[in-house]
Amino acid sequence: MIRFAATAISATLLMASLAFAQDATVKNPQPAHDVIETPKVQVFGGYSFFHVDHAGLTGELIDDDLLQASNPFAVTNHLNGWSAEGQYNAGRWIGFAADIGGRYGSPIMASRGRTLIGLPKGTTYSFLAGPVISYRTKSRLTPYVHLLFGWDRTSLSASTITGSVTSPVSVAATTNNYFVMAPGVGADFKVARRWSVRLGQLDWYHTSLNQDNFYTHALGGTLFEGLGNHEDNLRFSTGAVVRF
Repeated sequence: MIRFAATAISATLLMASLAFAQDATVKNPQPAHDVIETPKVQVFGGYSFFHVDHAGLTGELIDDDLLQASNPFAVTNHLNGWSAEGQYNAGRWIGFAADIGGRYGSPIMASRGRTLIGLPKGTTYSFLAGPVISYRTKSRLTPYVHLLFGWDRTSLSASTITGSVTSPVSVAATTNNYFVMAPGVGADFKVARRWSVRLGQLDWYHTSLNQDNFYTHALGGTLFEGLGNHEDNLRFSTGAVVRF
């Protein structure tokens, strides 16, 4: 994960230096027929798949802390959601993006062969922004890198878990806000003058959620210790881009 982040940040800096070098060497305007079209504004919307790093949280740890002898708990490895983005392009190479997104699904699930009723509903909303470096040529394909910063707001609903448990488990409604850094890479493919398809965007999604505090509060004061205070997740997004 750290290697991915370093690579993405290095790529951002490299493409930025290439962009400034390119601008510095352009002496004369291009002929009209040879101009590379750059949208002033573009808007993206689509599906987002989120691979979850639980920072050490496991089903076995939940079982132990909740004194569940039947080992009913597990944790999910992914969540589904959406992502939307508005991007202003100051020039052919340099832009600024504002990104919002949501993902849904309980991080807690039943282990294999067990049935759990009343699992808490989980929701997370993100608000990010940062610079974008795009490599625009006459090709229909536009690769880019970005470096986004912002905040996540994660919530678990109140519920009572029953089923394959030794005794019912009460979950308190819990919400936490935390910092996010998301360097990433992606590529858009132009299909019409106003429309492109985002073939894919992959972000290393680093958060500062303190899992000990979050789950200690959510699970009725049960003390969780030893979980991480940051997570190295992955977010993959795809969808449509409208160009203005």
